[in-house]
Amino acid sequence: MNNKMNNVVLVVDDSPESLGMLNVALNNQGFTALVALNGAQALSIAEKIEPDIVLMDAVMPEMDGFETCRRLKLQRPSTPIIFMTGLTEVEDVVKGFEAGGIDYVTKPISPDEVIARIKTHIQTAKLALSAQDALDHAGSKVFCVSEQGRLSWATPKAHQIIDEFSGNDMSPWATLAGLIQDWLVTSTKENLKVNCFETPFEIMYERQQDDKHMLKVVENKIQKTPLVLQQNLSITKRESEVLYWVSYGKTNWEISQILSMSPRTANKHLEQIYKKLGVDNRTSAAAISIRLLESN
Repeated sequence: MNNKMNNVVLVVDDSPESLGMLNVALNNQGFTALVALNGAQALSIAEKIEPDIVLMDAVMPEMDGFETCRRLKLQRPSTPIIFMTGLTEVEDVVKGFEAGGIDYVTKPISPDEVIARIKTHIQTAKLALSAQDALDHAGSKVFCVSEQGRLSWATPKAHQIIDEFSGNDMSPWATLAGLIQDWLVTSTKENLKVNCFETPFEIMYERQQDDKHMLKVVENKIQKTPLVLQQNLSITKRESEVLYWVSYGKTNWEISQILSMSPRTANKHLEQIYKKLGVDNRTSAAAISIRLLESN
């Protein structure tokens, strides 16, 4: 399953010599290098492929690196940009940061220094993205695992549900790891059915995040019966059965066939239901019923 592209570095420089040197250094370190000779090319490439990081020459004809950086940040706001520049005046450095750069290196370039900075900033950006994902899903039942099914992170809601479902299992995530690993290498099109805990549930595949997999807990809904309506609405058993099928959009004739009564009797039950619920139409009665049947 690990056939994704290596970390992508977009190098923007109008000097073929600099491009050649950086291309070799990046390839030797296992990066995928994309090159652009000017700002317009860089914007065109970034529109099609999202780079993990950008190395940006500050001084270029037509569109300089600062303007290119500003436009790139509009396209790819989370992509870190490192400036490469011979400009060492404080105002030039500040200008780079104000344009959206995260770091800068001075020319002539030291490939080892550039590679070290690239690795650091890519790792930092990925950690920030992972943390942001966790925050974005804080109220959801999502979690992230490795290829081996081991937990990387989970939202508080996911932790709470797994703890509740697992019962006496003191290490539920370890129990799940083997199941998830096998599932990841077979097919994630169908939900993973988990039946090894006190409460059965399913796991749904959401998406891949670098070399991790984001998954979601799916609780098995218990099918509620007319008894729920009878207990909560103070209506008779027969009235609750009629209302139950009303909530599923059945007509009086269909209800009469299901419950073995005449359509007229079904209608009389409905009239009593309207009075007891304080409503005057079928839609309002159905809305009350659906709210009870679909609530947790």
